[in-house]
Amino acid sequence: MRQLTLREKIGQLIVAGFPGPEIDEETQRLLAEYKIGNIILFAHNVVNREQLKGLCAELQRSITGHTGYPALISIDQEGGRVTRLPKDAVNVPGAMAIASTGRPENAYAAGRITAREMRALGINFNLAPVLDINNNKQNPVINVRSYGDTAEVVTEYGLQMLRGLKDGGVLAAIKHFPGHGDTAVDSHLGLPSIDKSLESLAELELKPFRAAIDGGAECLTSAHILFPSIEKDQVPATMSKTIITDLLKHQMGYDGLVISDCLEMDAIQNYYGTAEGAVGALKAGVHLLFISHSAQLVKDAVRRIEHAVETGELSVDILDEAVEKVLFYKAKYGVVKDGELTEADHEVNRRAAEAISMESICHAGSTLVPVRKGASDTIVIGSLPYRPDQASSQASAELSFPAEAAAAWGIEHLLTDINPDEAEQSRIANEIRHVPNVIIGLYNGCDHRGQIGLANRLVRAGHRVTAVALGKPYDLELLEAGVCGLAAFEYTRMSIRSVIRILSGEAAPTGKISLRN
Repeated sequence: MRQLTLREKIGQLIVAGFPGPEIDEETQRLLAEYKIGNIILFAHNVVNREQLKGLCAELQRSITGHTGYPALISIDQEGGRVTRLPKDAVNVPGAMAIASTGRPENAYAAGRITAREMRALGINFNLAPVLDINNNKQNPVINVRSYGDTAEVVTEYGLQMLRGLKDGGVLAAIKHFPGHGDTAVDSHLGLPSIDKSLESLAELELKPFRAAIDGGAECLTSAHILFPSIEKDQVPATMSKTIITDLLKHQMGYDGLVISDCLEMDAIQNYYGTAEGAVGALKAGVHLLFISHSAQLVKDAVRRIEHAVETGELSVDILDEAVEKVLFYKAKYGVVKDGELTEADHEVNRRAAEAISMESICHAGSTLVPVRKGASDTIVIGSLPYRPDQASSQASAELSFPAEAAAAWGIEHLLTDINPDEAEQSRIANEIRHVPNVIIGLYNGCDHRGQIGLANRLVRAGHRVTAVALGKPYDLELLEAGVCGLAAFEYTRMSIRSVIRILSGEAAPTGKISLRN
């Protein structure tokens, strides 16, 4: 490491992204001139398994050639609504869905499957699992990405997922320290604040992280959240030496890799600036900096860090310690060996993921009555999916719960707006007034109350309503008595297939969930 120039050292501490399925010229220049040593992939970089495997191989060749070290190639592959792998790979259910199965071994299996699928493509670094406790139902960005609303559930399932990823051979990052669950602001879009004391955090939010650290967690992601009762300066955890060094490293004994959440998120970029955030994060004790989209912001950050080192603002010792930490994990995970999977292997993984999905579906409310094929007395209604937050994968206009379910049963369907107003509710109610049985797909209706209004209007009109919560399960708490509810947690092709099987009477819903009456 002593032979590295200052720019080469800084390059090892940066994770950059790029805009398409191929490495563009600007990114090539970034790798060559700024010696960027690591990459983050998003859905816009992905076409299919063959393309993605070739892209990762090319990235490794280019980065190794320019820097002399392998790349950490990272991806947000939590499962459920946060998935980046292609459709012909296996995407597992999300955290809350897995926890609803009541079987922690499913979380381990999901981690192991995910790691095997990633390694087969040349990806060695997963930005998962989420260890945030969803103790605020109004949380706009965590919710179903969390395993649950208690420290016990999050710890049990999160650590099993972590172990599965590690046993599968990829570096896994627990997130978002010291806890993103009790916020009502998405840090992609604003700067959240949690005014809790350290003692209060220790009683809840810190418990899963402490257990993961005690269990050998190797990588941890910082949160872009203000904790004013702990950090007196007006900086988020990512830029707080009090939180990253004093609390995490000294008090909690964490000695692994500390990474930032993306420094282009509005919580950093709009309030501090990405380049200043990068310097502040390094001062705080963060080792690896994510600047996930803009090549110009990567350049700005590199130059700002160079200036900070050259002027003595940032200690060379801090920089060297971060580089040593990154290179240690590159030596362990950087070169992906024996990651090949056959089509038979993919099929085994797919069936296992589908089995977990089936076990995750929860029943609440009135009795479930199976749908008959060709039933003229039943209609399926609901909206297309949308992207509920910046962490989620882009929604596909091709995926339609009403269309998929109706096609499976050979019955009619009707698409609604994501938030039907009074006029649309009235029109739909009149249009289906002679159809006694209505299956309605809800997608985060607690955030778009027109969906809830429509469902309750149909109940009051005398329809037998079956409501399927394809996002937050809390939608079911807002429905009037007499509704048969299913919680599916995510609007994915896999979850839709599971719901169809259950509504067809082919399987019973066995998932468990606690909802307010």
